[in-house]
Amino acid sequence: MIPFFPLRNKPQKSPFKKGDLLVLFGELFNRGYGNGLAEEAQKIGMTIVRATVGRRDRDMNLRILTPEEIQAIPKPFINIPLEAGFDLESDSDGLTPVDRLKDLKLSDWEKFQLSTKKWEESRAKGQVRFKKNVTEFMHEVENLWKPGQNILFAHLMAGGVPRAKIVMPLMNRSFKGTGDRYLSSEKFWNSSIGQLCSMSFEEVTAETFRHLLQLSTPLREKIQNSGGHVSYTAYGYHGTEVIIDDQYQWQTYTPYLQGWSKIKLEEIAAEYFKNSINCCVYNCPEILTNSSSIFQGVEVSLYPLIQALQKETSQSPKAQKILTECKALLKEEYNFTTLKKYLDAYFADPLIKQKNIYRDWPMHSSQQHLEKMLITSDALYDMHKDNKNLITALLSEAVFESCGQVMLHDCWAPKNSSAWIGHDLISKCF
Repeated sequence: MIPFFPLRNKPQKSPFKKGDLLVLFGELFNRGYGNGLAEEAQKIGMTIVRATVGRRDRDMNLRILTPEEIQAIPKPFINIPLEAGFDLESDSDGLTPVDRLKDLKLSDWEKFQLSTKKWEESRAKGQVRFKKNVTEFMHEVENLWKPGQNILFAHLMAGGVPRAKIVMPLMNRSFKGTGDRYLSSEKFWNSSIGQLCSMSFEEVTAETFRHLLQLSTPLREKIQNSGGHVSYTAYGYHGTEVIIDDQYQWQTYTPYLQGWSKIKLEEIAAEYFKNSINCCVYNCPEILTNSSSIFQGVEVSLYPLIQALQKETSQSPKAQKILTECKALLKEEYNFTTLKKYLDAYFADPLIKQKNIYRDWPMHSSQQHLEKMLITSDALYDMHKDNKNLITALLSEAVFESCGQVMLHDCWAPKNSSAWIGHDLISKCF
């Protein structure tokens, strides 16, 4: 188990300077954690090197971006596909994991059985393709680098849901199913399809960080030998400290099936950190984004940030602006006090408390636990004047921004291979 290592204080400004390179290892999409890091780098004057995961053509072949597609992307930009994973790689039978699942009916998913040997064959091919592209990517980064420049590599890889039609309905039932539509996440996870998801999550979320650290070694050594500095950051999730009953307590979202791959990510960072490489996985607070919408209920843990902002930044005009904007989104009959009482009751519920045990993370949900969380999520939505204009959108932006500040300045010389950014530190950044 990775020891809990929370960062308590806003880090001092790092030596990263104007002209240094922030290399995005993965594609930067709208409303994601990486945007906060890019914004902080821009404030310093760092040069941001952007990347792409590529696109798939009609025959599902991986391709670079077209001139039209890259027109709006700021330069420098490296047009080498960094898509990770193996769901579209063929095995020795000439079939991809997606091929093997494409004709499977939802009613028959439990009957599907396949030895992981076939998944592993596809996985090996995916690794060969990915490592080849990463090697080419590093050559392009080296061409952009000039003596005197430091480099920060930002690992943006996450996810890895296999692109077979049957997978998402099953995940939706595990994350959002109630009544007859409920599907035990443990039952799903232990199935053949669940095994595929587990391997895919690990390959995309975790092993890509290992490949980054390994394949950038020649460039890292070249930079360090010239007197330069290289650091690596990765985005993790392993629960968050939020205010519960007026004190900061660790809690988490359940069921988070990507959790096992996040643990693997932390283990890879620990392995390289021991060899004096400046790398750290920053476990960030829960947010609400387009990609996190499948995890309804994850946003419940974001609301207590209001209390943290009130506690830590009472004199900050910027924080007061956020709080005022949040308050304006609530219906007249609700305020921050009623919101706090509701959240304290939720976190005190035995169904919720039994999942907030750090040493047991990640855990599967029960039907009662999941339904409690979903009911709470719906009730919080209903407190808003407009359920398309949510407090959590404003709070997510605050998390992006603060995490970017913390990560860029802490990662120059991280004190641990994994660190936690809680609501206390998010607020102190204001």
